[in-house]
Amino acid sequence: MAKRRRLSAFGITDDAAPHPDATAQRVPPVARIAGDAATQSALEDLAHEMRQAREDGRMVVELPLEAVEAQHLTRDRLAFDPEDMEALVASIRDRGQQTPIEVVQLDKGRYGLISGARRLAALRQLHGDSQTQFARVKALLRPLSTAPDAYLAMVEENEIRSDLSFYERGRLAHEAARLGVFDSPAAAVKALFVHVSASKRSKILNFVALHEALGDALRFPEAIPEKLGLPLVKAIERDDTLARRIVDQLSQANPQSPAEERILLDKALAPLGQAKPEALNVIDQPAGREVRVVGRPGRISLSGKGVTEALVTDLITWLDAYAGE
Repeated sequence: MAKRRRLSAFGITDDAAPHPDATAQRVPPVARIAGDAATQSALEDLAHEMRQAREDGRMVVELPLEAVEAQHLTRDRLAFDPEDMEALVASIRDRGQQTPIEVVQLDKGRYGLISGARRLAALRQLHGDSQTQFARVKALLRPLSTAPDAYLAMVEENEIRSDLSFYERGRLAHEAARLGVFDSPAAAVKALFVHVSASKRSKILNFVALHEALGDALRFPEAIPEKLGLPLVKAIERDDTLARRIVDQLSQANPQSPAEERILLDKALAPLGQAKPEALNVIDQPAGREVRVVGRPGRISLSGKGVTEALVTDLITWLDAYAGE
């Protein structure tokens, strides 16, 4: 009996001899084409979603340590606490990197660090100890437009965690404006330190000016107190040559500690104070007292037989208590 052939939705088939790939042939060509198209569309949607997640900073990627530029955005904290860093290094060594850093993509396969400076430094320290498993860093790729928010988050975290010096605040505002994150240092101060008083923001702007004048020459700027920084700024504004002289003095002396640098800065101001001495006014000199007290705002002097070692000790104790109130 001759085999009959018939046309069906699956193609031309023999009644007596099933196609060797009968299972595959059960799907009609039209359905198979439609299925392939659906699969391709799903793959394209998935690829688009992955690209979008990467661009939105929702995807964790692994990057070579050397591809990340740590100083792309200036850190507010100029130095890390050694004990904190030791603990972080030990944690990453034992458990690996648990929290990704945040970066933006730059040119030529480079990435700029937005947040996670301590984690990046810890990984580099571990990698420098020939631990090759720490050669890559987990990161979230953020759009560059999020830099102002990243700066604000960094500032708010450190304002709560540790007290930033006025210089560190001013330096951050200056560098954020220089990189174009904000239109000006004043705009940066207003946005980053929105929760502080107007007088404090004014002081931060003064330290912006100090950074602009002396930043490259200072080695321990975070140690400059308010009572030294503000007079320095005013003196530099009055004397166009003072900043250059201070820079030269710092370069020649090469101070090795905050105390040494502080002495040089104090000396730079001393001649200015001597040029226009302010008269001392008697504050307290009652009859019969063996201590003469004279002074003015910013300076006080004690003299007389009553100025003994015991008095000095008691006065220091009182001043410590007064400062802590």
